[in-house]
Amino acid sequence: MIEIKEALSRRQQREFLEFPLRLYKGNPLFIPPLYADERKMFKPGFVYSDCCDWICLNAYKDGRMAGRIQGIIQKAANAKNGERRARFSHFDVIDDPAVSKALFEAVEHWALEKGMDTLCGPLAFSDLEREGLLVEGFDQPQTFEEQYNADYYQHHIEQLGFSKEVDWLEFRIYAPENDEEDLDKLTDFIFRRYKLHFGESKGTKDFMRRYKDGIFELLDKSYEGLYGTVPFTDGMKKLMVDNFRLVIDPKYTAVILDENERMVCFGFAIPSLASALSGTSGRYTPRVLRRLLRNIRHPKVIDLCLIGVDPEYLNRGVSAAFASAILHMLRDTDVEYAETNLNLEDNYAILNLWRRFNAVQAKRRRAYVKKLV
Repeated sequence: MIEIKEALSRRQQREFLEFPLRLYKGNPLFIPPLYADERKMFKPGFVYSDCCDWICLNAYKDGRMAGRIQGIIQKAANAKNGERRARFSHFDVIDDPAVSKALFEAVEHWALEKGMDTLCGPLAFSDLEREGLLVEGFDQPQTFEEQYNADYYQHHIEQLGFSKEVDWLEFRIYAPENDEEDLDKLTDFIFRRYKLHFGESKGTKDFMRRYKDGIFELLDKSYEGLYGTVPFTDGMKKLMVDNFRLVIDPKYTAVILDENERMVCFGFAIPSLASALSGTSGRYTPRVLRRLLRNIRHPKVIDLCLIGVDPEYLNRGVSAAFASAILHMLRDTDVEYAETNLNLEDNYAILNLWRRFNAVQAKRRRAYVKKLV
């Protein structure tokens, strides 16, 4: 017998959050999110409360927790795109298609009652959260920023009438052997031609003070048309600053400014947190904190988190300058390689950038869509 219940009580909410920890216990490829961050969605004043409706559902088979799913209506994204879409997120399930069917039927019914005509995902409240279903690279190390799932998820979802909407590709980036001097010369030429220069900062606090406003402005401008993105609210900006403040290191950042100190390109990486959280519950225990601090101070892997380019400069070779900056991140530190996280498969500007490196496609993630009416 399969029962679907909304996660309303504290116990049900805890079961919702902890289910994947039990499902993937002993699997080193599963990297849990930070439990404190996940718990925020059940607390008053959650940052997305003003622009989203959502529901969290648990599935019980014969009285035991067997799956979960979240339905989200991102009202700001729907208004921007003129759509009536619901999103699904936090989908985890045992290998039983009947449980998946019951979960999706419940979230589809909720979406229809809310007046939606389409269900898509996995997509969360915004593209700042984990998104996409892993469909290739099940044997590859995951990043902290993205969710691991078993290969049977794809079959369950496709059997329920969902089809591919977009794919994201993820790459592992190694420094090329001999391109450093050529890239530096090209960067110098581009900077002289367009009167550009790299921005400087004296530390993390100085970097955030100088550049956070320009980064958000450029994010809104360069990400506006990309799949799954939503307009930044003040709450989202604060959340992002709070999340990155502890892990931003200026030596893993690149900011390109014009002659008037206006930002035309930025990119930053953070030390990979995956190995510090692998095999844990995502809670801040003393052991986890020691491992996190070690990874932050002496990273062997960095995750390329965000890259933004002013559309005016897309065809002016600025990407070569950014490639030069990444190359120095890899060559001038003890970092062994960089992980790109999600790149849309048709974002040729970013895909062409990785051709300057020894790049290995490691994973593929997919967003699905289904018409409800």
